[in-house]
Order: sequence, then C-alpha cells, then structure tokens
Amino acid sequence: MRKGFPDNFLFGGAIAASQADGAFDQGGKGMDTQDLRYFDAAWTKEERADKKNKRINHEKFQKALNDKDHEHYPFRWGIDFYHTYKEDLALMEELGLRVFRTSINWARIFPNGDDEEPNEEGIQFYIDLFTECHKRGMKVFATILHYNIPVNLVLKYGGWKSRKTIDFYVKYVEVLFRRLGTLVDFWLPFNEFNAGRFNPYNGVCLVPDEEEDFDNAVFQCLHHQFIANALTVKKAHEIIPNAMVGGMIARFTTYPATCNPEDVMQMIHDDQYSNFFYTDVMVRGYYPEYMDRYFEQCGISIKKEPGDDKILAENTVDFVSFSYYMSLVSTVDQDWEKTSGNLVTGNKNPYLKSSDWGWQIDPIGLRISLNQMYDRYHIPVFVAENGLGAYDSVSEDGQVHDPYRIEYMKAHIEQLKEACIDGVDVLGYTAWGIIDIVSCGPMEMSKRYGVIYVDLDDRGCGTGQRRKKDSFAWYQKCIRTNGEDLA
Repeated sequence: MRKGFPDNFLFGGAIAASQADGAFDQGGKGMDTQDLRYFDAAWTKEERADKKNKRINHEKFQKALNDKDHEHYPFRWGIDFYHTYKEDLALMEELGLRVFRTSINWARIFPNGDDEEPNEEGIQFYIDLFTECHKRGMKVFATILHYNIPVNLVLKYGGWKSRKTIDFYVKYVEVLFRRLGTLVDFWLPFNEFNAGRFNPYNGVCLVPDEEEDFDNAVFQCLHHQFIANALTVKKAHEIIPNAMVGGMIARFTTYPATCNPEDVMQMIHDDQYSNFFYTDVMVRGYYPEYMDRYFEQCGISIKKEPGDDKILAENTVDFVSFSYYMSLVSTVDQDWEKTSGNLVTGNKNPYLKSSDWGWQIDPIGLRISLNQMYDRYHIPVFVAENGLGAYDSVSEDGQVHDPYRIEYMKAHIEQLKEACIDGVDVLGYTAWGIIDIVSCGPMEMSKRYGVIYVDLDDRGCGTGQRRKKDSFAWYQKCIRTNGEDLA
C-alpha cells in the first residue's frame, strides 16, 4: 500500500494568459474574446454578483470592440505578466514549484485566427517563457485554449459554430507542437470543457441574443471542440514522441440531498450531464448513450460530418484533469436553498462552510472526485486547479496574513494525499492563481487566490509590487517535504 505522495509529485501552480499577461495590444497580439468583457469597479458587491451573471450580448460585444476605455476591461491589463514573467518565475522557483501551468493566447500566435503565417514575436515570447521555466527547474503544463479565441473568428465565421474554426485551431496547434514541442511537458487542448454549457461566452464564445436556438448552438460548438480536441491529440502524437495530452472539465462533485430515490436519480443525471459527458467523449472516444435521451428531450440535434465518430474513437486523451473548488447537492426539491459556485449556481449543502464568494468548501469532495475519475477511466489524473478566492490585505507590519488560505490548502492536500494512498494515479496538483491575477468570474483583482500578493486594485491601479503571503512559506514547506509536513 502507498504511504503518501509519489516521489517528486508535481506540486505546482497555475494561471491563465488572459487573466495575467496584459499587453493586449503589444507584441503583435490581436484582440481576443476575453478582452471584450466589461467590468466597473464602482459596482457594489450586489451589482457585481448580479452583472457577472448577465452574459455578454450583441450590444455589449459591439461596444467593446472599439472601446478605448481600458480601465473597464481588466483582462486587457491583467498583472502585466507579459513583462514581469522573469521576476515572477524567480519567486515561483523560490517557492519550489515543480510544474507551472499557464495558457497560450491564440491571438498572440495568430492575431486574427485565420492568418496565413504565425506571429513570430508571439512564438518567441512563449519560447522565452517556457525556456525560463525549465531553467528554473519547473516542468511546463500548457493550456492551448483557456476560453479566449481571436475576435475575428467570431465576427467572420461565427466562432466555434463553424467547422472552419476546427481547421484554424488545428493549424494553430500544429505550429505550437513544431515550434514549442520540446519545451512543454503536458498539453491541454481546452480548459474546463464543460464551461461551454455553463458559461457559453467563455467556453464556446457565443453571444446569446445572436442565436435563434441557443442550446442547440452550444452543443454544436461543443461537438466542434470535441473534434478539435481529438485532432490535437492526433497531431501531438504524430509530431512529438511520447507527448502527454489531456482533457479537462470543471468538476462538480455531486451528492444526493437525501436518500429519496428521486434525489439519487437526479444526482446521477446531474453528474452525467454536468461532468461525465465531456470526459466520456474525450477518454472513451464516443458520445455516451445517456445523452441520446437528453438530446431528444431537449430538442438538440448535432450535425456531424462523416468520419467524426472515427476521429473521436481513435484519438483519446492520455490523462484526465479537472478544476475543483466546491461540491453541489442534487435534489428534486425546487425550494432547496441555493448558493454560488464555479460557473454555476447550485443547491446548498448544510454540512459545509462557504468562502467569501459563497463557494462551499469541501476538501473530502476532492478525494471523492479523484477516486471516481480514476475508477471510471483508469488513466492518470491531474488536479489542474484548486484554490481559495478571498479578500487579502497588507497588514500594518507590511505582511499579508492569510491563515484561511493555509487552512484551505492544507485540508485539500491532505485529501489529495489520501487519494494517492487509495491507489489513484495522480500526476500533480497546480494550485490556482499561484500569484494574484484578475479573477475570471467576477473580473476583480480583489478576489485573490495567490500565495504571492500583487499590489493592484480593481481598477488596475497600484505599484504592481509582488509580496509573499504567509501561505507562500507554508506551500514552500509542503513542496520541500513532498507533502509530508502540512503543519
């Protein structure tokens, strides 16, 4: 029986280009879909919670295209990682990170998405970035698409609704594999695949009021992404010997609210439709049978091309990964109390505490999910995201004291260790927002995840100075002892 983490378990940290890089109009980069998301720091807490759930529409999209008031578009400035990555990676080396997960911005490689030739300045940026990671002893986990696609692909082709976007994406990944292949240790074609269903603008770049049949459009886009994902696996295995290419979802660990059989059946359906559908296609290589009934009941009709099923079947992923932040409760009781969460609003679990943003904290749910994923697929598993978004501040002593984050990380890493002892083949754990970045959902800097503090506010004002939080020293010790000392 295993006693703990495997030797040199890949403890790491993760960010996304759109939330960190900034420099949205530098280095030859084109406009991408995340650059168009609007935020006003003057909104109250209630307005922020309300407006973030009111997805982008045609009017907002068109206004943002030509809006030069960059303060209201936080993903345009991020934390300026594009210019500060060497200093930031030096801090991560001091932290002891064994793997660093970040994303590649498609619009930095192909500014319009359909360009004939890639942008050499963009390619060189990633060569330099990933070379610096390896120089500092960190493996590279590269997400090829973390929500944002070049805006031109939406305007000209309809984004993921078009089969042409698959071709543009495959051209993009082939450039990455040929130019960056030796610098990347783990490839992830799509971040949180199921976001396409729960947050369609992020996941599949759809503008709701431009669609006649929105639900059908979502699943058509997802089908095109499934094909693109499989073709990415195929290209990687052809171009890069022994390439590791994974699939990822936002994992919603799901419990029945009661032992009422109706609640249990609802839990099974919720798990299938919210989680397993996406990993089943990527890992098993076919659409699961339970989706036939779902599509029929919801009036969904996906258009497939001849050969699509063969592409899916022959190009399955090498590992499965997921983000894990909270669990949900399934019930047929329509009056059950609700709570917020990653991508979704769900039923509240009375046995759990919640974060400042209402996300329920459930460390054991991580162990449950790891066991469920490994039991179902029996391929390696990677925890690609996990972390606590909280209000942090600099104290009078000049330090950032975040015992709540240490408590959160300790509890989840303890359960991660238990999963390893259970026999789950876990490759690694990349703590989300290892350095403070603009938060994806509410678009705030004030929702901080990092063990490294960044002196910027919700308007992007501040010195940008980096400062180690108390959790930095804790995670440093955790990594140094390979997860044995979690005191």
